[in-house]
Amino acid sequence: MKGSQGDGKAGENVPDRRRMLNRRIWVTGASSGIGRSLAIELAHCGARLAISGRDAARLAEVARDCAGDVLVLPMDVSQREDNQMAAQQLERHFGALDSVVLNAGICEYVDLPAFDAVSITRVMNVNFNGLVYGVEAALPLLRRGVAPHLVGMSSTVAFVALPRAEAYGSSKAAIRYLLQSLRVDLLPQKIDVSIICPGFVKTPLTDLNDFPMPMRITAESAALSIRRGMERRQHEISFPKRFSVVMSVLGALPSRLRTKLLRSLSRSTAA
Repeated sequence: MKGSQGDGKAGENVPDRRRMLNRRIWVTGASSGIGRSLAIELAHCGARLAISGRDAARLAEVARDCAGDVLVLPMDVSQREDNQMAAQQLERHFGALDSVVLNAGICEYVDLPAFDAVSITRVMNVNFNGLVYGVEAALPLLRRGVAPHLVGMSSTVAFVALPRAEAYGSSKAAIRYLLQSLRVDLLPQKIDVSIICPGFVKTPLTDLNDFPMPMRITAESAALSIRRGMERRQHEISFPKRFSVVMSVLGALPSRLRTKLLRSLSRSTAA
């Protein structure tokens, strides 16, 4: 039947929302922000969801908002053992996975002259290592899934190195590189890989930022863009488009010009 779990890429003419019908999808970082909105968006499209996060009470609220078949898996993505245990529960509940969205992450900024290696390590452990552990746990289940799809959260900050973003930006650039490599290596196994690269999205995380955030969008708008990008199996799901283009252009500038421009922006932001 069109729109069923077995659609995969064959369902190109099916209305968008039905392409997620009955797909078994694991979303990490689902207790707030983009992850929460994406979980609700996918559930309303008929997906069978598993959601993860550190806050069990908030996950339970998200599950109620999803109002469907939702498996709640409280966990810390930075712990390899937690990811492995989650995979065992996913296997018992679903048998396999059709998609995984490795979204969990944190953000901390570097304020020189202090250079805090502990802060950078903490961000890398959650954002990058957490995604690595998630890939390791999910791949065996994806290999048994229908039209399997691996999706990971990077950022448009991976397009160009920004001031104060040594920790966050490095983790997101590493994620982008890892997933680009995996896309090539997983091609023979027919596992698609998509990289999410958002600009500024209004979430509890960005609410803590102390600088202007141009073209910031809502988490609901971000979730809609991600869902549509997943349906199309886009290699890179970047949004909002105008902001993504600006960041790409900045990243393509000659190094001296780019550094001078970013330094100027950094000074004006600090003022």
